[in-house]
Amino acid sequence: MNTFKITPTNKEFIKKITHKINNKTKPIGSLGTLEIIAQKLCLIQDTLAPKLSKPTMLVFAADHGIVNNYPVSSCPQEVTPQMVFNFLEGGAGINVFCNQHGFDLSVIDAGVNFDFENYDVLINAKIAKGTKDYSVEPAMTKEQCEQAIKKAGEIVADKHAKGSNVISFGEMGIGNTSSASLLMSAVTKQSIETCIGKGAGLTDEGLANKIAILTKVQEFHGVSENPLENLQNFGGFEVAMMTGAMLKAAELKMTLIIDGFIATSSLLVAQEINKNVLDYCLFSHVSNEQGHIKMLDFLNATPILHLNLRLGEGTGAAIAYPIIQSAEIFINQMASFESAGVVNPAD
Repeated sequence: MNTFKITPTNKEFIKKITHKINNKTKPIGSLGTLEIIAQKLCLIQDTLAPKLSKPTMLVFAADHGIVNNYPVSSCPQEVTPQMVFNFLEGGAGINVFCNQHGFDLSVIDAGVNFDFENYDVLINAKIAKGTKDYSVEPAMTKEQCEQAIKKAGEIVADKHAKGSNVISFGEMGIGNTSSASLLMSAVTKQSIETCIGKGAGLTDEGLANKIAILTKVQEFHGVSENPLENLQNFGGFEVAMMTGAMLKAAELKMTLIIDGFIATSSLLVAQEINKNVLDYCLFSHVSNEQGHIKMLDFLNATPILHLNLRLGEGTGAAIAYPIIQSAEIFINQMASFESAGVVNPAD
C-alpha cells in the first residue's frame, strides 16, 4: 500500500496573506479570482512571496480493455498509440500550448497496447498493454494498481528534484471517459447515468449504449468504500498514475493544476485516499463533458476558465497557466499603498 504524508496548508496564515493583498494599490477584491489564486499560492508555499518554477506537464497514456468488446467510444483503440505518436512528434494541442507557456512536457506510457521506440520526451512506465475488460473482471490487479501509483510518484519526485514546483496532468486513452464516469459515480454516489457523457463524440444512440454497458459494469462490481478497490475495478493505468502523481505532488508541496473530466476523476480518488491533496489544487477550467461541473461542485472547487473545452491531454491546465502567473506577479510586484505613497481608502 502506497502512503503519502500530505501536510495541510496553514490556514492561520490567511490573515497575513489577505492583509498583503488588500494593501496593494487597488480597491479591495478588485482583482477577483486572481486574489483567490494568489492566496492559494501563498498557502501552498507558506510564503508571502510565492514563486512558480519550471512548470511541468505529465501526459499519461494507456489503453482500456472494455473498448475491445463494447462500443463505449466513437474511436477505435488504435487511436491511442496514434495520438501518443502525435505527442511525441510535437503536433498535438498539448504540445503547442506547452511550448507557448514554457512547460516541460513528458509523455508517459502507462499502459498503451503498443511498444514505442525511444523519444526524449517519452517515459516508459508501462504496467501492461492495456487494462482488462472490466465488464467481466477487474481492470487491473491490486499489485498493478499499487505499481501504477508508485511509478507515477517516482516520476513526480524526479521532476521536483529538478526544480519544478508547479505541475499539471494530462491523459490519452480511448475509453477513459468510461473509467472516469464509473469512478465519479463511485465517489460522489451519483447515478451512473448522470456521470456519463459523449466522450470523444458519441451519437445519442451511442450514448444510450454506453449508459447501458456501464450500468451493467457497475452492477457487476458494486461500489466499494475502499477507493483503491474502485480504482482497481474501473480505472485505467493512466487514471491510476495520475492519482499517484497528484498525491506525490501534494506531498512535495507542489502546486497542482487540475485539468478536465478525466484528470478530476483521478483527483476524486486521490482525495478519498488523503483529503489534504485538495489544499494544493488549482482547477484550470470546467469542461464541456457533462459530469465535470458536478465533480467540481462535489469538490467545492471554482474553475478558473470556462471555454467549453473537452480535448483532455492537459490542455485546459496549460491554457490557464498565464492567469496563475498573473496572480503570482501581482502579489510580488504590484505596489502597496505605503510604497507608492497612495492614500489607502480603507484607512
